[in-house]
Amino acid sequence: MRTPLLLLASALLAGATAVASSASVASPLTPGAHAARATVTTHSSKHGQILFDARGRALYAFTHDPRGRSLCAGACAKTWPPYVVAAPARAAAGVKQSLLGTIQRADGTKQVTYGHRPLYYYIGDTKPGQVLCQNVTAFGGVWLVMRPSGRLVR
Repeated sequence: MRTPLLLLASALLAGATAVASSASVASPLTPGAHAARATVTTHSSKHGQILFDARGRALYAFTHDPRGRSLCAGACAKTWPPYVVAAPARAAAGVKQSLLGTIQRADGTKQVTYGHRPLYYYIGDTKPGQVLCQNVTAFGGVWLVMRPSGRLVR
């Protein structure tokens, strides 16, 4: 009888942790949320020069999103968390400030855009420089990394 109770307690604890982390704007996947200004940078990868956040986390665009609006919510946003910020992001060397912007999500948070495309993380990318979700089809669109020019990498 103890085993099912332990499993239930573990599941409840994991659920509470997931709810707490998803309710908070700041999480490991949204490092710019409490920074004065988040930074979008560019680094070399096996896909060429692409966009990353200041911590080296790859940033993705979702082809199902209409420009200037995010359609990724719920289960989608749990797998591809939006890059949310408290203040407008700034461009590091090689990134065009004129392409950076933000949109307001349905929950009121501000999501960084580049070339009017909302930017996201992939939850499976756990290390700086990792790009594990390039050209993946899910939730009605394709997830692609982006070049500093604003073009998607196909």
